[in-house]
Amino acid sequence: MRPRFSAQLKFRLIVTIVLLSLGGCGSKSDPVLEETFEQLYAVEPTIDVTIQNGDGAILIYGSNVSEMRVHAVKKAYSRSRLTQIGINVSASSRSVSITTKFPAKPKWGLSDRSGTVDYTIVVPGTANISGVTLDAGEILLDGMRGQATRARLGDGRIFLRNCFTGFDVAVRRGNLIVSYDWWEQSNFSAHGSIAQGNAWAYFPPDAALHLVAQAVHGKIGSDFESAAVTTSTSAVGTMMNARVNGGSDATIKLHVVEGNIKIVEATP
Repeated sequence: MRPRFSAQLKFRLIVTIVLLSLGGCGSKSDPVLEETFEQLYAVEPTIDVTIQNGDGAILIYGSNVSEMRVHAVKKAYSRSRLTQIGINVSASSRSVSITTKFPAKPKWGLSDRSGTVDYTIVVPGTANISGVTLDAGEILLDGMRGQATRARLGDGRIFLRNCFTGFDVAVRRGNLIVSYDWWEQSNFSAHGSIAQGNAWAYFPPDAALHLVAQAVHGKIGSDFESAAVTTSTSAVGTMMNARVNGGSDATIKLHVVEGNIKIVEATP
């Protein structure tokens, strides 16, 4: 049985972990300046959420709540640049849109001092994440069950954990990790793609789904080797078509242009 925590306790734990992970940046001679933004919004269970960020992180957790909590940490090496980073929120009970404004990047110098923003957001698990975009950094989507979950990342990593939803995510350069701690009989069609990088998918032994994978210039490895798995190599790369444990109404497709795909049977 999956553990259940109160939304408030879960949010506090999440924020604590994120703040601890961010505390090691900078040095005594060149400290990182930080500023915190936090808001709470009353929303409907099927709220539509869009988030745009440049550099940093977007961590979204679906929970059994009727509100949306937004916690953001702005970081920069100078007070002027920190002040220039803007977080704009347009919110109603049915939709929330968050956009991040960064100062122009310096034309000279060896380092980029334009700053970063790290978001930690808790929403109803049934929310629709219609658009998450990040230029560079990390995106995490955890426990989403809405009709759609869409994310686009330039450079970095996307993590999807226990998302029983028709997700559509893409990475230009980096990694994609899809994982499930347990399996539920659900009807959804999901897709993840990478232009350059690697993809991993972790499923419990009892997972039943239709899994399609393609590595155009790379290899595919799978722990679910059975008669229901078909793997082939041709001019379009390596393909795998698997009815894992007989298949179900859930379909997950993974596509990598330059890189490899690994399907893992993850035991508790």
